[in-house]
Amino acid sequence: MSKTVTLRLSEEEYTLYAKAAKAVKRPISNLINLLAQQKLEEDLFVGQIEMDEILGNSSLVKALKQGSRDAKQKQGSFVDV
Repeated sequence: MSKTVTLRLSEEEYTLYAKAAKAVKRPISNLINLLAQQKLEEDLFVGQIEMDEILGNSSLVKALKQGSRDAKQKQGSFVDV
């Protein structure tokens, strides 16, 4: 079921979104939804090429698995970089 979200935009932001939506022949709400989904996918998920590189690196996979086990057992320490 879809949900409604209220978004407060400045006049300048609204104008920018309105122009972009008109250019791609979409409603503003649809454009904002599309852009938000794309940004989330870019920031939160790994592309197939990058995933293939990760899975192809056996020492990295081993270290990630060990780190996951350690985290589940609450072992190790947080390193602030």
